Amino acid sequence: MWRGFKTAGVLLAICGVGIAAAAGVAQAQNYPVRPIRLIVPYPPGGSTDPTGRALGQRLAEKFGQPVVVDNRGGAGSTIGHGLGAQAAPDGYTLLLGTSGGLVVAPAWGTKVSYDPVKDFAPIGLAVDVPFVLAISAGVAAKNIKDFIAQGRNQPGKINFASPGAGTPNHLGMELMNALAGTKYLHVPFKGGGPALLDLMAGRVDALFGAVNYISPAVQSGKVRVIATGHPKRVREFPDAPAMAELVPGFTNTTWYGLMGPAGMPQPIINKINAEMRAAYASADFRKTLEALSLLPITSTPAEMGARVKSELARWTKVIKDAGIGGK
Repeated sequence: MWRGFKTAGVLLAICGVGIAAAAGVAQAQNYPVRPIRLIVPYPPGGSTDPTGRALGQRLAEKFGQPVVVDNRGGAGSTIGHGLGAQAAPDGYTLLLGTSGGLVVAPAWGTKVSYDPVKDFAPIGLAVDVPFVLAISAGVAAKNIKDFIAQGRNQPGKINFASPGAGTPNHLGMELMNALAGTKYLHVPFKGGGPALLDLMAGRVDALFGAVNYISPAVQSGKVRVIATGHPKRVREFPDAPAMAELVPGFTNTTWYGLMGPAGMPQPIINKINAEMRAAYASADFRKTLEALSLLPITSTPAEMGARVKSELARWTKVIKDAGIGGK
């Protein structure tokens, strides 16, 4: 008799899973039936806001429902990420997740209200944000080989700026120290603007930054780009080699992607991911993002989740090995 009850229980469980799956598929077929909120964890400006708005407009056109961008900046994007994690997992609150909030802040030891792996449902990667290494016009190095040699032969003499300790700009140079055997001195600033101004004035020697952030300084003639942190050269600076060409394993590229709260129905995740992939098949849509010096990318939900995990492990090791990090 016990075997009969046990078998019946298994059958009921299987039926329950089947019913839940069928309900999820039906829910996805009707989704969305009301406006969608898209949290962008930075204020308007920069590259996160236009990326979120471009994706939101595309989804609104395809789904026939408004996608309302909700800018929630603060605390290095961790406030917006926290709100995304706490939302109802029904597909009506999405988040433009960033590597800064999902990887760098937790790896640094910043106190956050969410677990970057357990509290989110990845939907799909959206863009890579290539970083380039820029040096002040007064630095003697003519190229990246010279600059690396200076960092090895004159430890602590060459300094680099960043918008703040624990930012991707800072950690890119720490990774360079670790992989290239250099020893550059960190000079943290309270924001990207002051750091870039001091680079242009020659008061600091180097700075890692996003292409659209560095480009105006290069056009002034006061700053030179000598390498890119992206695995491949970028079109804006084709003569600047990828750091990986000289330092194997080096990469310093931030990224954004769509996410939902953990527990979001998989059929809805798949539906949004399919529309993201369709958007990137449009040359006009890609050009909109490329005009911001962004590199459009696509992924499956699983691939995005794997990227969060792998980069979290990588940057945690860099920070630990360098003996730095938040308290």
